[in-house]
Amino acid sequence: MSTIIYPSPIFGPVHSRRLGISLGINLLPADGKVCSFDCIYCECGFNEDHRPTLPMPTRQEVAEKLEAKLQQMSAEGQLPDVLTFAGNGEPTCHPHFAEIIDDVIRLRNQYCPSAKVSVLSNSTMIHRQQVHDALMKVDNNILKLDTVDPLYINKVDHPNGTYDVARIIERLKAFHGHVIIQTMFMRGTCNGESIDNTSEHYVAPWLEAVKAIKPQQVMIYTIDRETPAQGLEKATHEQLDAIRDRVIAAGIPCTASY
Repeated sequence: MSTIIYPSPIFGPVHSRRLGISLGINLLPADGKVCSFDCIYCECGFNEDHRPTLPMPTRQEVAEKLEAKLQQMSAEGQLPDVLTFAGNGEPTCHPHFAEIIDDVIRLRNQYCPSAKVSVLSNSTMIHRQQVHDALMKVDNNILKLDTVDPLYINKVDHPNGTYDVARIIERLKAFHGHVIIQTMFMRGTCNGESIDNTSEHYVAPWLEAVKAIKPQQVMIYTIDRETPAQGLEKATHEQLDAIRDRVIAAGIPCTASY
């Protein structure tokens, strides 16, 4: 089992399947994982296997390191397509997430005004007004909704604490379209149970939720790297294409990453 722990607070640039040349911003510790989910497919591994000993980077450290990296990339003539909040867990867990968003937008405007600011989040903190307001400022507000089935969420995403999917959907609606829904589709088994969410049982209610949220876009994808749990399998191209086409038929732009 091979997992990835990213440097902090800046890593990359890396080539993203969905976003292009992406400079990563990791608001979590450099030596471990901090997340409100513990997904069986997470490329960073299980939370308990990567408990950090270092603190989260400070707001000042993030700004200083990002500016230095953007200066370097500018001198090399390779500016990023996107500045992406990702890394070792859930970025909105950082206590100064909202202020850091303001800093990143300011530096983006100064050094690479054509680059987009993206946030990859599992949606668990969007009930916080500061988090909601900060996400409204970014170009790509990419929020996870793997399914609307509570049993599947508990089996696959393993949320820490209470996760009310109906409440999450209502909060996703509150972005009034300024949101990109990201969903992982996969097959296989875990601990002897099926984790296949490509069937009509899962896709149909998920699609109804997506229609109600009215996002600007949907991104569906499947496993791309090794996973901490064994027995997981990629969704097929045909399965992803079929789901993508149903989203597009509903009038919502959708991409599939294989």
